[in-house]
Amino acid sequence: MEANPSANGRLCLSLFIFTLLCLERSAGFYLPGLAPVSFCEENSETDNCKSQIKLFVNRLDSVESVLPYEYDAFDFCKDEHEEWASENLGQVLFGERIESSPYKFTFKKPETCAKVCTKTYTTKDKIAALEFMKKGIELNYQQHWIIDNMPVTWCYDVEVGQKYCRPGFPIGCAIAEDGRIRDSCILNNQFNKKNTFYLFNHVDIIITYHSGNGENWEGARLVSARLEPKSYKHTKNNLNCDGPPMEIPQKLTGDLDVIYTYSVKFQENNTIKWASRWDYILESIPHTNIQWVSIMNSLVIVLFLSGMVAMIMLRTLHKDIARYNQIESSEDAQEEFGWKLVHGDIFRSPKKGMLLAVFLGQGTQIFIMTFITLFQACLGFLSPANRGALMTCAVVLWVLLGTPAGYVSARMYKTFGGEKWKSNVLLTSFLCPGIIFADFFIMNIILWQKGSSAAIPFGTLVAILAMWFGISVPLTFLGAYFGFKQRSHCLLAIEHPVRTNQIPRQIPQQSFFTKSFPGIIMGGILPFGCIFIQLFFILNSIWSHQMYYMFGVLFLVFIILLITCSEATILLCYFHLCAEDYHWWWRSFLTSGFTAFYLFVYAIHYFFSKLQITGTASTILYFGYTLIMVLIFFLFTGTIGFFSCYWFVKKIYSVVKVD
Repeated sequence: MEANPSANGRLCLSLFIFTLLCLERSAGFYLPGLAPVSFCEENSETDNCKSQIKLFVNRLDSVESVLPYEYDAFDFCKDEHEEWASENLGQVLFGERIESSPYKFTFKKPETCAKVCTKTYTTKDKIAALEFMKKGIELNYQQHWIIDNMPVTWCYDVEVGQKYCRPGFPIGCAIAEDGRIRDSCILNNQFNKKNTFYLFNHVDIIITYHSGNGENWEGARLVSARLEPKSYKHTKNNLNCDGPPMEIPQKLTGDLDVIYTYSVKFQENNTIKWASRWDYILESIPHTNIQWVSIMNSLVIVLFLSGMVAMIMLRTLHKDIARYNQIESSEDAQEEFGWKLVHGDIFRSPKKGMLLAVFLGQGTQIFIMTFITLFQACLGFLSPANRGALMTCAVVLWVLLGTPAGYVSARMYKTFGGEKWKSNVLLTSFLCPGIIFADFFIMNIILWQKGSSAAIPFGTLVAILAMWFGISVPLTFLGAYFGFKQRSHCLLAIEHPVRTNQIPRQIPQQSFFTKSFPGIIMGGILPFGCIFIQLFFILNSIWSHQMYYMFGVLFLVFIILLITCSEATILLCYFHLCAEDYHWWWRSFLTSGFTAFYLFVYAIHYFFSKLQITGTASTILYFGYTLIMVLIFFLFTGTIGFFSCYWFVKKIYSVVKVD
């Protein structure tokens, strides 16, 4: 069921209340994914109940390569009447290519060692296809199959009494020339010949269903699909699913026949509800318990530090305000000191004000987009079952939020005294999106050259450009128009509580800790500590192809990140003002924005310590996409820090009376 964000606030509130009531009354209500499908036996079909179960195949990916490939790129069995599933924008951007397969089953009709197709390789024909297959085995490429919009999982023991269910299974495995066992070959002691590849040409599939007894639906519903990949050396006249493994030699010296087979059986299990059929996959993800414990510890620490920062700020600022007001009311008040000395320069326009305004507009657009996307993910509309929905939602929201970007950018630029409104709105529309698109286009050229399924088709690129130029840019111009024409008493008022002196005040010599660069470096440490743990699992989901589903925790960390960025920036801004340094505009943006630098450093550490990526193309792609993520995060956190500091400065200089 798809959920589209509504522009009507009342409708959004009604939807939220209705969702809460539904969740309260029925904990098993299943928001994401497709509508349930009922299955029945072959001779009992109706309009609402079908007997044929279709198996779809998705792209193949690897933890050792950033390049995913379509199923058709490998010489597997093809469907004679190939069907392509409709894909949303997010699936295309992620390189998912879902198509039909020749594996088709009849409900409750078991099959044993059924033949799918035969592939023949000779020394003169299809050598390239066989070599590509061996390269895929060497890089541990994984197949991804789908039944009833549910991944077909491969479950195996990782510890005593604990299973890990992976939504994918390898093409095969290999034994190195030195006898070293690689990847899945460790699971079978028959895989023991040196310098040999073993192809998984057989699968044992178990489909579990809920019969519908005691429920209000017709027929049965599938609740899980598991398989176990195996390797058998069949002959054309004898399908033997209990024989030696299918070997692919390092060098082909004669004809080689590869026969693909499968076995399928059905199991009834009425204890698993259809709404909870993903639970066994999510609960088996490694480190889930460790993640929860670490997240709770992190949240407690961050909340404690945030409380301490807030308490220090309130107590210190309260004492300062009381002291300054007391001195002004006394007859012997002689001289101002501290942050009150710079009241005549505190709102002096910064250097490169247009660039700062452009960054703030883009950061506002990203902030609103992230907030709405995470909120919908918390409600379950963007779960892993709804493939590509997360990216689709984010891209569509970004396009539609051009108006806030243009408004904030124009408003802040006018606050800085800028008059080149055309340059401002053009930079807001094209600078940061242009950098991201140029990086993305370069990455796409590499993907095109490698024949990867992640390469965006030309038509999709044109559609993205049409959304950018046809929707986002006009909306940005509209927001900029209102930003420049808006009266000062509205949002982001231009009037300041104190006047700016004509002659800038000289800034005294600063100590090491009150200089800009050390403060900026220290400012990003605490916000990065908020996202450190979540960042690890997000990177795992992107590069190690693990499912991420705890969006409620992510949303909580998102809120704490906002609070921490705000408090850290305000605290350092206050210290600099007390040191009579009034250059706070850019410093407030860079203080929290420097969190992106730590993110980039951690991404480098993650690449060298956690990943097994090989090849120049994969390395370029990893760091190319990482730079996009770092830029977006820089704009997001920098904007949060800036507006927090902007509010703080206006607040204290409006409370304290100054001459």
